[in-house]
Amino acid sequence: MKFETINPENQEVIKEYTYLTREELHEKLNDSKHAYKYWKDETLEARKFLINNVKELLLTKKLDYANVITEEMGKPISQSIAEVEKCASLCDYYINIVEESLNHREIESEFQKSYVRYDSMGAIFGIMPWNFPFWQVFRYAIPNILVGNVVLLKHAQITTGCSLKMQELFEEAELPHGVFQALVLDKRDTEEVIKNPIVAGVTLTGSEPAGRNVASLAGKYLKKSVMELGGSDPFIVCKDADIVKAAKNAVFSRLINTGQTCISAKRFIVEKEVAEKFISAAIMEIEMIKSGSLLDKDTQIGFMAREDLANTLEKQLEDLEKSGGEILVGGDRDGNFFSPSLVKVDKENTYANYEELFGPIGVVTVVDSEEELIEIANNTPFGLGAAVWSENIEKAEEIAAKIEAGCVAINDFVKSDPRFPFGGVKNSGYGRELSSNALHEFVNIKTVYVK
Repeated sequence: MKFETINPENQEVIKEYTYLTREELHEKLNDSKHAYKYWKDETLEARKFLINNVKELLLTKKLDYANVITEEMGKPISQSIAEVEKCASLCDYYINIVEESLNHREIESEFQKSYVRYDSMGAIFGIMPWNFPFWQVFRYAIPNILVGNVVLLKHAQITTGCSLKMQELFEEAELPHGVFQALVLDKRDTEEVIKNPIVAGVTLTGSEPAGRNVASLAGKYLKKSVMELGGSDPFIVCKDADIVKAAKNAVFSRLINTGQTCISAKRFIVEKEVAEKFISAAIMEIEMIKSGSLLDKDTQIGFMAREDLANTLEKQLEDLEKSGGEILVGGDRDGNFFSPSLVKVDKENTYANYEELFGPIGVVTVVDSEEELIEIANNTPFGLGAAVWSENIEKAEEIAAKIEAGCVAINDFVKSDPRFPFGGVKNSGYGRELSSNALHEFVNIKTVYVK
């Protein structure tokens, strides 16, 4: 069965691909099995050396990789380059912390010796999205490869070229065959991979429905899983905030990656005393956003990655209007291009709380009190990230403690950083990526004691 990848900017066919047959898939699974037998016993120093090779290639060939990202999913080239550079910094981070993180943890006891060790488990199957096609893969692949696991990748169909480019990169960095494999896989064959004995864990970044489906398969076959799903992240602006800075950061967060980011600020919840100033500043920021050729390094906004995604966003905007929302700026569509938009809704309107707007639309709600800020922020099935803006840091931390989310940024916007654990609560998923947590998600935490 064949499929095509399409350039979202001009709708031209990039390339045609063929899904793996069952026979080809099982060959690759066997390759993972054989690679793991060797890789799990490789020294940590050797693994670190090879991941450093990966880092160097990322930096040397970053424009080559960035061009593939931009062509396949439609983000401006400057953002694609930044994504590749971020992957290189992630490699560096894990090279530096992996040894300490995997050291045996001594435990005081009545035994002669007692400790916890961290052993690899097998192949980790990653089902990854198109919106950050390199970063999403690297943040699960690098820590797992360093702990001695091998990696199987099923990428989003529209970024198949990126997945194969990454496999080439790992091979060029001289990692053994089978340690990193990209599977051009029909989603109907997902279960075939998960049930295979070599697969020890499953990690997915994607939509809530996809997460429910894959998590149920992981449960069926008793495989450890991590789910990083959607979000409707609140951006809370208290009346004592620096409003100009808050508006600038709110718009930047909402529009980065053309708004196609799970952790971007989506709901701006603002105290009424500063609402007019915030809205004016936000509109000014939106109107300064530069569109243009994706290969122009000054371009700040790109295209929706697929036509159906643009259709969905257009329908969501119509529904916001029907439910009483007022479009303050933007709201226009031209093919896969959607103009940056800001919609004002009243505080009783919960549409945006329950719908993830995966595109360049921000929703602003004006509230009367600090209690309402928290109440509306938490009135959502999602719990990925949140931001709180206030000059009173103690108060901001008190608000942060009450927010139901995996990450809260104070006087900043939410971002994924290799140093900090990343993940959500409620319908935004479970488990954690990044930081040392990622090195411990898919290992056998083994207790050893000697009498």
